[in-house]
Amino acid sequence: MIDVFLDDTRPNPPGFKLARTAEEAIRYLRTKKVNVLSLDYDLSSSPKTGYDVVRFMVNNRIYPQLIVIHSANPYGRRRMLNLLLARKPESVKVTVNPLPWI
Repeated sequence: MIDVFLDDTRPNPPGFKLARTAEEAIRYLRTKKVNVLSLDYDLSSSPKTGYDVVRFMVNNRIYPQLIVIHSANPYGRRRMLNLLLARKPESVKVTVNPLPWI
């Protein structure tokens, strides 16, 4: 199992695989067993956002055990959290832990 950190600017925490785009994060979810997924909302290198990753998870019923929403964007955090809380399995844990802008 792997842990994935989706962010376009911040460095990944030790032990996490870094995904700079929503497509990279989705590729990890499709091909690996993801234990922890930490999500940023705004991804400047792509028109897609962390919300697109959340939609992928919901539409395909592919969830890590723990989802951390670390985005500093309050709108994006709310948007991702609302969809997850409405659709995730009960066994999946979601936390919100915003990181400061760099």
